[in-house]
Amino acid sequence: MYASKDSDVSRFDEELISAAGEVFTMLADVTRIKIILALSARDELSVGALAEIIERRPPAVSQHLAKMRMLKMVVRRQEGTSVYYQLADEHALALVREALNQAEHTLVEAGQTPTHHTSKN
Repeated sequence: MYASKDSDVSRFDEELISAAGEVFTMLADVTRIKIILALSARDELSVGALAEIIERRPPAVSQHLAKMRMLKMVVRRQEGTSVYYQLADEHALALVREALNQAEHTLVEAGQTPTHHTSKN
């Protein structure tokens, strides 16, 4: 039904597949999803501001951001003693949006249409 030219797994680069798995593992955490959504709504945020928005403690947010930085999902800018973060590009947000769309399918009643299929995004 949804076959594509990329369906032959033997053609994929194992290193790239492994890296993609790491991306999904990184996004399998609710706090990191909230971080991505919060950063998508603003140009950049300090760790403290981000922690307040997502209702987590700053040290925990800082640890998540460090991991996300290793996978190049976020970039940081230091100004004095403050560190500001922003999304590195649009890819992590696109994955989160698609995951939210897929998750919506699991939450709607049988026979109902998820709102992302009916609204203009």
